Amino acid sequence: MLKHKWISAIAIVIACSCCAAVAGTEPVATLFPGELDWAASSPSWSAGSDIAPAFTADGKTVFFGRWQDGTGTIMVSHLAGGHWSKPEPAPFSGQWRDIEPTMALDGSYLVFSSNRPAVAGGQAIDGFFQGKEQPGKGGNLWRVDQASGWSKAVRYPDEVNDNNAIYSPSVASSGNLYFNRSDPETKRERLCWSQFINGHYTKPEPVSFDDETTRNFTAAVAPDESFIIFSGHRPPSPEHMAVVFVSFAKDHKWQTPVPFKPYLLGEQTRFSPDMKTLYWTTDHPYQQAPTTDGSAATKAPYRIWQISLEGWKVLGKQD
Repeated sequence: MLKHKWISAIAIVIACSCCAAVAGTEPVATLFPGELDWAASSPSWSAGSDIAPAFTADGKTVFFGRWQDGTGTIMVSHLAGGHWSKPEPAPFSGQWRDIEPTMALDGSYLVFSSNRPAVAGGQAIDGFFQGKEQPGKGGNLWRVDQASGWSKAVRYPDEVNDNNAIYSPSVASSGNLYFNRSDPETKRERLCWSQFINGHYTKPEPVSFDDETTRNFTAAVAPDESFIIFSGHRPPSPEHMAVVFVSFAKDHKWQTPVPFKPYLLGEQTRFSPDMKTLYWTTDHPYQQAPTTDGSAATKAPYRIWQISLEGWKVLGKQD
């Protein structure tokens, strides 16, 4: 297991009894610079949405999900000369509905959700989300490893993929997995985790703050599992708007989540390899006021945004 000395430098602004902010101004959300390069690389780029950036350990390669025309593909782009290259399908993606990549902190492997069949030659699996059956849009978790190149995708065992509605993975340094899973009985989507113990995964169970009274989804867990940032429809979020929340834990007992501050709208949170930047996907990062004519403010396409995590720190036990 990796040792994490980065925790004392993490920049999170929250209102919580266990943490406080040092003096300074709040960070400001900005568009991920790659979005400008990608838009310039193709006239049709504006037709799709970008989600879930997963960076290699050196920060010079990013994998992300691309939504366009109802399909999902994991794309890859490289940083060179201060600019991000034109995205191309990742070597392990392009045939199936591959979405929501997340990277191990050391960059040694990547996890994603896919509708690809559990056995070769099968059909795309069906899924369930947004309260209804989703033909051909199921999700199981798959992994690719980085050696001299990216390996063939390997499906996680049935202990993790215990149904066809497993989405939005995040991986801790322990190997523990966090993801969204539709409960087979209630059909409600839950934020769950599966522990990796002695080379095996445990049966998924909801994290302690997911009690089915609120919706919690698309989480990014800290590598040492001391905190988790996720999106939710829970107080005080506006109706039908996904707000970014944070919860802290000790021995996997999570405290009551509170909104990340500054107050952010969006989902699919991810961290930079050095834990100094938070990324997420949104069509507008801040809550917008109505325009002078009474209509809602214009929203932008769904793009990857970022906000600095420097200048703030979590108070409490430090490693």
